[in-house]
Amino acid sequence: MGQDYVGILLNSSMYRGIPQRKTGQESLTNHEEAARKYGFTPCFFRLADINPEQGSSIAYISNGREYVKAVIPTPAVIHNRALYPDSSSHRKIRKLTLNGTKVFNINNRYSKDFIHDILWGEPSLRPYLPYSVYASTAAMRIMMQRYDDLIVKPVRGSVGQGIMRLQRINDAWKLTYAPASSKKSWSSIKLRRGELPPWVRRLWLRVPYLIQERIPLAEYHDRSVDLRVTVQRGINGTWSITGLFAKAATQGSFISNIARGGEALPAPMVLAKALPGLYIPAVISRVELLALTCAQLLSSRLPLMADLGLDIGLTDNGHPYFIECNGRDQRYGFRKANMIDVWLETYRQPMAFARYLLNTPSSPLLFDHSVSPAASYRR
Repeated sequence: MGQDYVGILLNSSMYRGIPQRKTGQESLTNHEEAARKYGFTPCFFRLADINPEQGSSIAYISNGREYVKAVIPTPAVIHNRALYPDSSSHRKIRKLTLNGTKVFNINNRYSKDFIHDILWGEPSLRPYLPYSVYASTAAMRIMMQRYDDLIVKPVRGSVGQGIMRLQRINDAWKLTYAPASSKKSWSSIKLRRGELPPWVRRLWLRVPYLIQERIPLAEYHDRSVDLRVTVQRGINGTWSITGLFAKAATQGSFISNIARGGEALPAPMVLAKALPGLYIPAVISRVELLALTCAQLLSSRLPLMADLGLDIGLTDNGHPYFIECNGRDQRYGFRKANMIDVWLETYRQPMAFARYLLNTPSSPLLFDHSVSPAASYRR
């Protein structure tokens, strides 16, 4: 197998840290090891470093001691690990693909409503999805009549930012939210006559939100838990489960995001305590089947997907619910859960898929542009 370049597309902030190997949660070492396994030389660049007209790029490449910049032919396959919400960036990526470059995970930040709408369109998946509506005062009143526990979240939020919880306690409602001045603590207020405070209504006029029924999640030591499931395409081009781990919320919190204080733990250990009396391998199999089904459906509509992290919740009886899709899975949860082999594998599978793309002629399904990568930013 000859040495081929494979591109890793990064945002500017991460790119600037390459010479000092300070790239946050993105492991350059893991990228290097995974690329070598499949006969690649990895190169790291930004979209601005690619010249589609000349077919060349300026990229960081390791010489064995340090990372140095070099002008190279633009790689035939690129894995996008950057976030590009603007249309001009997507036009440039589209030009690359039309010139024959294979870019996968072109868009990795689809809005929550966009993903939910696709999945809701498959009737067989609806029992595994929380009921959701777009936020408005009228919609909130209807949802408060139907449910006693609601989650309100921005359609484009990440790592739990901007999320709120609305609970009926006895005959009163309580709103829990994170003040703008704090990243981890929560504030709660009681609603007068069930009416939302004016600042929430003003917020919804500026930022699109979803209102969802809150799934009664299983608990581990009185902490709500859900699962992060990494689903990726590999050497055969098909989806498979690379691994999963449990995320336990901090005491008193209703979100499990690791960036907001959640703890990453091995799933079998957590589920054995959270779901006593259930056969855990069967529970995990149902979770994996749901994750695979969601990934396959999403990629049939958004076919340049190949690397996803899905959040799946579980009720006390082991019923799985799709919560969220992450197109740029940070992966470091496996490292925090001491699942090092799986953490490494999450880097290897995209490189296996890159090798598959390089060895396989383009297919209309894989490179269909019928759905604009920027479509999810329409709201």
